[in-house]
Amino acid sequence: MTVTGRELAVQGPDGHRWSLAGRVPAQPHAALLWLPALGVAAKHYLPFADALALEGVAVYVHEWRGHGTSDLRASRECDWGYREPLVLDLPASEAALAADLPGTMRVIGGHSLGGQLACCRMALAPGAAQRIWLVASGAPYWRAFPAPRRLLLPLAYRFLPWLAFRRGALPGRAIGFGGNEARSLIRDWARTGLAGRYAAAGLEADLEAALGRVSAPVDAVLLRDDWLAPASSLRFLLSKLEAPGDTLTTLGAQDLGVPADHFAWMRQPAAVAAALLGGESAGSTQAVATSSRSSAA
Repeated sequence: MTVTGRELAVQGPDGHRWSLAGRVPAQPHAALLWLPALGVAAKHYLPFADALALEGVAVYVHEWRGHGTSDLRASRECDWGYREPLVLDLPASEAALAADLPGTMRVIGGHSLGGQLACCRMALAPGAAQRIWLVASGAPYWRAFPAPRRLLLPLAYRFLPWLAFRRGALPGRAIGFGGNEARSLIRDWARTGLAGRYAAAGLEADLEAALGRVSAPVDAVLLRDDWLAPASSLRFLLSKLEAPGDTLTTLGAQDLGVPADHFAWMRQPAAVAAALLGGESAGSTQAVATSSRSSAA
């Protein structure tokens, strides 16, 4: 199948500029807007985009503020939280995708934080997509993690915002967590980690209540050895949605050909792509009914 590379220049309403990287097959049957993990530039998902495009899904990889092709960098003078990507940047990427490939069935999804914000975007704009795809994603709520790690997380959720505000931005590259991240974004993330509720400073909408109205079906991929997004944190995220039923595929190292951790799948994404497309040979698949998603851990 012929796949065309695209690079769309996008500008948000506040002047922020970035590029939307696309991989488009000749006759796509769906178009996916993919949201990266915290601190990961869009270019690292191009092998994943190629794998899906070869199966007929056009993929456009969003670029977070402060990374890759974004013309902003987090600093004491340049700050943002969840509100800016949710109400400024993602609508602009959605519009660019729609203009480049009109009339195609839309999917939104993401990896880790990207999966969380994909759900939040659907909460604010239910018409943004007809389906949600999640990979190695889950809510960071500390109680949704198994012991003993759950006992250490509240310390991290207090320390990292403190460090980010003291330094003007989180020095993620230096400490080995994320990238150099805006201090208000880390504050919004840590608030969810401590309280288990989604909110964005400056956002008028009740994000938590809006999540409860998200009815788009979800296809999720869980990586068996991923301690950053274990099954319990994924279940907690899914429990917030009204989706009638979710399809969950668990992949191990044997399925992937690489370690089944948070990031290694990006090097060999074929099994993850197959799982999202319904490939029954990839790992163990189960339907998760809404009624079964009642506990955090």
